[in-house]
Amino acid sequence: MCPDTLPPDAAYAALQARDARFDGRLYVGVTSTGIYCRPVCRVRLPRRENCRFFDSAAQAEAAAFRPCLKCRPELAPRALPWSTADASRTLAQQAAVWLDACDDAGASVEDLAAHLGITSRHLRRIFQAEHGVAPLQYLQTRRLLLAKALLTDSTLPVQDVAHAAGFASLRRFNAAFLAHYRLQPSALRRAGRPDATRADAPASRLRLSYRPPYDAPGVLAFLAPRAVAGVEVVDAGSVTRSLALQHCGQRHAGWLRVTLKRQGEVAVELSPTLWPAVGTLLPRLRQWLDLDADPQAIAAALGEGAVPGQRLPGCLDRFELTVRAVLGQQVTVAAARTLAGRFVQRFGDELPAAPPGCERLFPTPERIAAASRDDIASLGIIGRRADSLIALAQAWPQLAFAQREGTPEAAALQLTEIPGIGPWTAAYMLMRGWSWPDSFPPGDVVLRKALSGTGPLLSPKAYAAAAERYRPYRSYAVLHLWRHA
Repeated sequence: MCPDTLPPDAAYAALQARDARFDGRLYVGVTSTGIYCRPVCRVRLPRRENCRFFDSAAQAEAAAFRPCLKCRPELAPRALPWSTADASRTLAQQAAVWLDACDDAGASVEDLAAHLGITSRHLRRIFQAEHGVAPLQYLQTRRLLLAKALLTDSTLPVQDVAHAAGFASLRRFNAAFLAHYRLQPSALRRAGRPDATRADAPASRLRLSYRPPYDAPGVLAFLAPRAVAGVEVVDAGSVTRSLALQHCGQRHAGWLRVTLKRQGEVAVELSPTLWPAVGTLLPRLRQWLDLDADPQAIAAALGEGAVPGQRLPGCLDRFELTVRAVLGQQVTVAAARTLAGRFVQRFGDELPAAPPGCERLFPTPERIAAASRDDIASLGIIGRRADSLIALAQAWPQLAFAQREGTPEAAALQLTEIPGIGPWTAAYMLMRGWSWPDSFPPGDVVLRKALSGTGPLLSPKAYAAAAERYRPYRSYAVLHLWRHA
């Protein structure tokens, strides 16, 4: 078991109350049925002596329990331990992040250890201590649960489900699914979507869960004024946008739509071209919408005036967000949006068969790296900023490598080495590009006024000290203070 395991009696009390605060942090295996559930499961409460408690789905599956078909553990929000007090725990957490994003069917513990700069033996030891399972067990569970979600919610052929979930072959997928769940994938498909084979079957949609409350109006209000023409459309309850991403060494481009519901779930619709890349896309969606946040802990850190369920919108593409952050330097949000729209129209590729307002993809680093200063400046972007965008695009292949494997702080330091990207922009990228919960942009005028209250403006040292009261959720405090300024 992991060091954060609840005492069994407390875990059973959370199960009795169906306490959503523990969703994704606690799973119960029922020995009389061999099935494990989320604490919010609506089935009849099992007897206390039949319950075994786990910190993760991977632990429950390692103990030979099968996932519940009603509460669907694959939908549970993830637990995000942000503590960096212990180096071994930090490494184990970084290893889990790497595995969550892994799209290589042949990935090994040695590959992961090499990325982290430690031995495979040390990796296995610290990973087992932190997560309660071996790294490859963790990865296998993640892939099987993704496949279970696709079989239930999508109409993808079983072979495509196997590939999207990260399995090297259909044979290996069928064998792993049968061994772990004692059920053929096709049988689960028939049970979960009995109409999936009909020509008029409903369109494929994914469901993503979160811990309520969720401030959907606040998230949409933040994204709407920043939506770039040609790429994004934000309406009263959803966001539709274009996107290109790499999955298994191939580029996939298409569009997606997320609909924010009030029932504790988000509905995700994807264009056919993005479904094969869903294994890579899914963690990005969760990060973009901040679905794994702990709303009670955040509200406690923000104190009086906190909006219930406040979230920190992240991003789907770090290069895109960095470009938009540079374009937004020393201008209003509306002006930055205008410049970004021109930028997309000039350098972005067209996306066929896209919904209105999402007909273009955001420009690639390769396209911007090959552009001239005059090309960019002709859009109304000052020359110094054009130079910064070209330097960013040219450095991106090396930066992307470091961002995938290094710490957020190290990536922010690399960003500040690019001309035109200073500490404020780097801190903003930590907040939204890495969804780092405890970043606070230095020298922000609005934040400085907010923290100064009715008195004189705080000095830089006093400004940093005043932000300390919001640890470890200073990134959320930034949005909180901007919102109330």
